[in-house]
Amino acid sequence: MKVHFIGIGGIGLSALARFLNFDGHEISGSDMKSSLITKALEDEGIKVSCPQSASNMQDDFDLVIYSAAVTDENPELIEARLKQIRTLSRKEALPIILGDKKNYCVAGAHGKSTTTAILASILESSALIGAISKDFGSNFRYVNDLIAFEADESDASFLLSNPYCAIVTNAEPEHMEYYHYDYDKFYGSYERFLSLAKKRVVNAEDKDIAKLKIEDAVCLYPSKDIKNLCYTLKNGEPCTKFDLKDLGTFEVWGFGFHMASNASLAILAALNELDVETIRKNLLNYKGIKKRFDIVQANEKFVVIDDYAHHPTEIEATMKSIELYDNLTNLNKRVVLWQPHKYSRTSDNLEGFKKCFRRCDELIILPIWTIPGEKKIDIDFPKEFASYNPIFADKIIATNGKIELIKDEKIIKTYEEGIFLGVGAGDITYQLRYK
Repeated sequence: MKVHFIGIGGIGLSALARFLNFDGHEISGSDMKSSLITKALEDEGIKVSCPQSASNMQDDFDLVIYSAAVTDENPELIEARLKQIRTLSRKEALPIILGDKKNYCVAGAHGKSTTTAILASILESSALIGAISKDFGSNFRYVNDLIAFEADESDASFLLSNPYCAIVTNAEPEHMEYYHYDYDKFYGSYERFLSLAKKRVVNAEDKDIAKLKIEDAVCLYPSKDIKNLCYTLKNGEPCTKFDLKDLGTFEVWGFGFHMASNASLAILAALNELDVETIRKNLLNYKGIKKRFDIVQANEKFVVIDDYAHHPTEIEATMKSIELYDNLTNLNKRVVLWQPHKYSRTSDNLEGFKKCFRRCDELIILPIWTIPGEKKIDIDFPKEFASYNPIFADKIIATNGKIELIKDEKIIKTYEEGIFLGVGAGDITYQLRYK
């Protein structure tokens, strides 16, 4: 097929484009502007057009797939429909892409990218992930028809992922605007996702998973099944060792009980394919994922860490990891830079955000990262976060060994010592990386 992707530069859609390209289809795509992702796609032989234009729509396209960010006013989508080319959203296209594959699908509000990447490393399988795995340097890998797939609950698209094995890390309510704040509908989607699979692996201690009706699942009870945690640094990188049930000792990149839990779910799922000794060995292939406790610069006095955490539960887990890292490095200062993501998420989880930074010594708050068309919600940040005595800034500038804090185009503070952590899902990851 000749398939065109509108919004191909997105982390999720680019992975699907890459997969179909390696599966033998002729792929093209477009985006609003070029990026590192679009340049990588071009290097792989995929034609990418920037910006988007109706002229990009060819008569012989068999299928057009568009991202969730694409509206009905998009010129390429309009032209495709005028030409009567079959058009599908990313969600609608999943059965075509995954329908005949053996899919290990990982869902959950938190930890699904990490768990999917770990599973892909263990299985040495194909992978479709909403993040960059450092094991293979991409959000995508094509090996065979065995796939580790990050399944998305935000728009219920995980119901179209054709899971052979469904893995659920947790089911904390998130993206409730999609479910019209109907909790029965939200939890029902998870139940449906699990019921579609032949094999099921769940974190049975999660309070929200406990609300689900689940039949015949492999259950992980982290507090009982994971023992003897040990945190170390290997060549300056974080490492967690732990015992799992009666399967012996495992070692995974990263810090924290949540890392042991994510790895354990991947291990239990992988037992459907591999023996435990192979799993133990292959787990060492996992080297973390970009933007998850991502150490972007480090010297003996100063470490800068980038983390995608953008929900209070995720930030709390990252802060625990920072505490462990601080205890091992004795840097003795924890500065957190937070870029709130979306008015709705910030407002819905405000009480959680007010609590999750309690392990930091200093909190910096950037302007909210918004999405087009989002309704503005007034939030009094100075009042709500007064207990932290936060610093408000417009942006940062990263240089080698230094972070400069910018307000009204002036440097208001410079950081050269301690641990400097940036959290958020906006452009903060680019600000933290010096050129």
